[in-house]
Amino acid sequence: MSNVYTNELDAASGQSILIAEGYNLSLGGTILNSSSIPPDPVGQDGKYLVSNNTDAEFKHIGPNSIQTFFSSGTWSRPEGINRIIVRVVGGGGGGSGHSESGAAGGYAEEVIDVRGVSSVYCTVGSGSGSGTYYSGNGGGGSTSSFGNYCSASGGLGANQSYQHCGGLGGVGSGGNLNVYGGGGIGHMNYMGHGGGSFFGCGTMSAHGNWSQGTRSNQLKAARGAGGTSGYQRSYQGANGMAGAVIIMEFV
Repeated sequence: MSNVYTNELDAASGQSILIAEGYNLSLGGTILNSSSIPPDPVGQDGKYLVSNNTDAEFKHIGPNSIQTFFSSGTWSRPEGINRIIVRVVGGGGGGSGHSESGAAGGYAEEVIDVRGVSSVYCTVGSGSGSGTYYSGNGGGGSTSSFGNYCSASGGLGANQSYQHCGGLGGVGSGGNLNVYGGGGIGHMNYMGHGGGSFFGCGTMSAHGNWSQGTRSNQLKAARGAGGTSGYQRSYQGANGMAGAVIIMEFV
């Protein structure tokens, strides 16, 4: 090991001082070489400096891009994407009247290495279109899925399992995380909110002053949510909300 004692280092020519390949510079015991010098930050805005266990490099932390499917279709892997997080929610069940509301679709989430995958078909479950009147069967939502990787069943409608009862929530399957959707409300009060999905609840409930408010605003609800009930006996409950498949893409 060589020691250099100096108050100033100047280049013999030009503006650079060369440390030959294979040699290190020790500053106060810290070894500096070509692998320990941070890379040029120019053109790397929005990225973080991280270690790959050999060198320091700039990388995106968090998703590089997001694809959202509100109707069925094929996901194609963008160039450079290596891993994804998939979020799947099933369709919601329909509501009826007098507080009887539909349940939300289930939810599944999975981390997938897609380096050997080119495309996957996404099925988006429909919400029930059978929102109905008091004591009627609100109808169930259908299943959403990301190929054979993970899926989430639809929520059941009001009165579908038992009379005057709210719907039972759907459930996720095949994911790293699989949870039930929120259940509907049974016949207790005048109004019952639709069961809440991973993304939120059903549409607004309405008083007799705006008795058709629930039905006329039934699409203003979270994806996968159950249908809110109609006011008392005489007004129709909301349909369930369709599900969704959301893919967050990472390099």
